Amino acid sequence: MNRWRWLRGGIVLVGVTTLAACVQSGGGGVGLPTSGVYTVGKPYQISGVWHYPAEDYRYDETGVASWSGPEGHAKTTANGEIFNPDELTAAHKTLPIPSLARVINLDNGRSVVVRINDRGPNANGRIIDLSRRGAQLLGFESSGSAKVRVQILAEESRAIAAAARQSTPTTILAQTDGPTPKPAPRGMIEADNPLAGPTVGRAPSPSLLATPVPPPATVAGAVVGGRFVPAPIVAELPVKGRERLFVQVGSPGNAENANRIRSRLAALGQPVSVAAAPSGKQTLQRVRVGPLDSVDRADALLDQIIQAGLTEAKIVVD
Repeated sequence: MNRWRWLRGGIVLVGVTTLAACVQSGGGGVGLPTSGVYTVGKPYQISGVWHYPAEDYRYDETGVASWSGPEGHAKTTANGEIFNPDELTAAHKTLPIPSLARVINLDNGRSVVVRINDRGPNANGRIIDLSRRGAQLLGFESSGSAKVRVQILAEESRAIAAAARQSTPTTILAQTDGPTPKPAPRGMIEADNPLAGPTVGRAPSPSLLATPVPPPATVAGAVVGGRFVPAPIVAELPVKGRERLFVQVGSPGNAENANRIRSRLAALGQPVSVAAAPSGKQTLQRVRVGPLDSVDRADALLDQIIQAGLTEAKIVVD
C-alpha cells in the first residue's frame, strides 16, 4: 500500500511543507537537520473527516494497520526525516511527531516498537501505516493489512520529543505551547500544540544544545543520524485471537444521543448495538455496527457511514 505523504499530497500544513522543502532542497538558506524536528500540527481534513493532532500520552486504540513499500524510499516525512522502509517507523494521524508506539498484531500476538515520524494514512479505515520492515516483523507483509492495537509509550515518547526539540528552530518552538516534554508517569495528556507557518532558517538556541537528551533506556534501539530508531525486535504477547471487527460510529455520554445515532444508522439498513462503556468517571454509550466478517466489509461500511454524515465513525477491533 502506498504511504500517504503530506509533502506530496494537497492537504498539508503550510509549516510542515516549508520545513520539508528546506530539508530536501539543500540550498537557499540554512537547511534543517535530517534528524527531523518536533511537531504536532493543526487540525486537518481528509475526505470529509477531521483529525486533531495532540500530545496525547495515554493513547491506546485498536484498528486496522497498513504498510508502505520501497516506493516511498528517501522521501521526506512530515517532520523532515527521510523515510527508510527498512527502519521501524510509521505514520499516524494524530500522535505527536516524533513519538514511540507499540504495535500489536491482534491475530498472532507479535508486537514491535515503532517511531512515529509522519502523518497518515490517508484511508479512513486505517489507524496506522507501518514501514515495510514493521509489516514483515508483525507478519502481514503479504496480506497488506492487519488488526492491531497501538499504544503510545509515554515516557519514551517524551524523551525522544525532548531530543527532537533540540534540532528544532526556536521560531518553530515558539509556536508550541507548554514546556519541553520530560519523562513522566503514564496517563498524562498535554494540550494540543499547533504548528503553523513557521519561518525556517534560524538555528536552535545554544542553551537547548548544551545538554543532549539520552535515548530511552527501556526500548532497544540506536541513534541513527540524530534520531532514535527502535531495534527490529519482536515481542510475543498474549492475544485472544480471532478478534472481531466493528465500525464504531460514536461514544456519546447519554442515551438520547446514542439513540439519535442509532436512528440514522437504521435508515441505512444496518444492525446497531449500543453498549455502556466506562470511561474515567463517566459512562459512554458506545454505538457500533458489527461484528463484520472481513476488513473489506468494514471498509465498505465505514465509507457508507461517513458519506451519510457520521464522520466520527472508525473501524475498531474487539
